[in-house]
Amino acid sequence: MRLHHVQVGLPAGGEDDARRFYGDGLDMTEIPKPAALAGRGGVWFRAEGGAEVHLGVEDPHLPPQRAHPALAVDTEAELEALGERLAELGYHVDWSQRHNAGTFQRFHVRDPFGNRVEVVWALPAAD
Repeated sequence: MRLHHVQVGLPAGGEDDARRFYGDGLDMTEIPKPAALAGRGGVWFRAEGGAEVHLGVEDPHLPPQRAHPALAVDTEAELEALGERLAELGYHVDWSQRHNAGTFQRFHVRDPFGNRVEVVWALPAAD
């Protein structure tokens, strides 16, 4: 089994802010919503490798405090580059838990709607 997508919320009209964070910041590709769902608002993104984040309109939008998607990157350089790009776009990137997860390094960041997002890089296996 593999993860297909996670859904998080955004307030009505937040699609452009989502594009800046998920598209420009996390380098995900916007994908079209099915016609039957497009009228609901929101926006969907796909990462290289296929994992998707769907943002659906919630009224009112109340972001969860701890629940979050975790997106994996292939290299430490990619982890650092994404963190740097998000910081340059004005998002607070929290590296305080980078080294406490054992088999991977990570950072946390909140999207424009308060949703927590984790980005992880799996450490190379010890020989």
